[in-house]
Amino acid sequence: MSSSSFVPRFFVGLVVVFILFVGGVSQQQGIEVVDALGRVVRFERPPERLTLAGKGSFMLLDAAYLFPTEARQKIVAFAGAAQLSVEWLALLDPTFRQTKILLESQVGPEQIAATKPDAVVLRAVEASKLGPGVERLNIPVVYVELETIERYPNDLRILGQVFGNPSRAQELEAFYAERLGRVAQRTREIRERPRVLLLNYSVRGGTVAFEVAPASWMQTQMVERAGGNPIWASTAQPGGWTVVNFEQIAAWNPDIIFVIDYSGDSRGTALKLRQDPLWASLKAVKNNQIYGFPGDFYSWDQPNPRWILGLSWLATKIQPKFFSDIDILSELRAFFRLYGLSAETIQTKILPVLKGDLP
Repeated sequence: MSSSSFVPRFFVGLVVVFILFVGGVSQQQGIEVVDALGRVVRFERPPERLTLAGKGSFMLLDAAYLFPTEARQKIVAFAGAAQLSVEWLALLDPTFRQTKILLESQVGPEQIAATKPDAVVLRAVEASKLGPGVERLNIPVVYVELETIERYPNDLRILGQVFGNPSRAQELEAFYAERLGRVAQRTREIRERPRVLLLNYSVRGGTVAFEVAPASWMQTQMVERAGGNPIWASTAQPGGWTVVNFEQIAAWNPDIIFVIDYSGDSRGTALKLRQDPLWASLKAVKNNQIYGFPGDFYSWDQPNPRWILGLSWLATKIQPKFFSDIDILSELRAFFRLYGLSAETIQTKILPVLKGDLP
């Protein structure tokens, strides 16, 4: 081969390599995220500074920390919430007080902008509220739903895209899919479904109130999937909890009652109802089938990542003969390992704060 033929080919090869290299970097830097609303959100490079805010932001924060490394590195600010547990957050991110900005629960677009985020992650319920104001400040917004069992895997995929770790999202999807599949397989052929009532207990101004969840909410979905018949679903109002009185509860006369208590220990609350003479005539009370819904730092009934524990626990109570092999404490340990927590931390920091009717 002559030197005259070698030189052009050599330089052509360099040009090709250069184009491939530049193209590869460009593809790697630019990303597109399809959020929960089906919107395509484009970034010239993966976002490095993320702010989490809006209604129920503690659920969003918990989902984000299922990506432990990325959450610690990339979340720069988050909004406070009524249920936010700083003790739990300290387990996930011991340096959060030094590295994160805690915003007000009712944070506005200007406060969010002051954190200088590359992107803001909100739940879809903020799409007509907080989100538009943030976008008017030229800050990209990515929405996740975090409301339903069906859409939860998609929410994990969205977070995986935002954090630049889609393989981790696949691992999390597999964890949830395995447990969902187990419940679905065992309840598919069940014909006799007990009549279940799930109540949210609260005390407001010294007055006790009981509420039921809308038919579309995760609490109702969990009862259905766990093999129960949610007897309140047809009467609950959409959009929020519906207050019910004891007369309605007595008319339903459920086979099983589950009690949620966000501000206290649901086990103690369920015990008080068991001992209340007014409740003594209910079938669930007579058969000792009234339970406090479990939780740790957060209750397991909400669209917090813990809902997968709540579903498994519900199945053991609603259909015990089909789920007698399920050890909830083993499930708990497997779940909290997703956050990178050690066996010792789970034993000394999680188990002591468990609430509800657990072993």
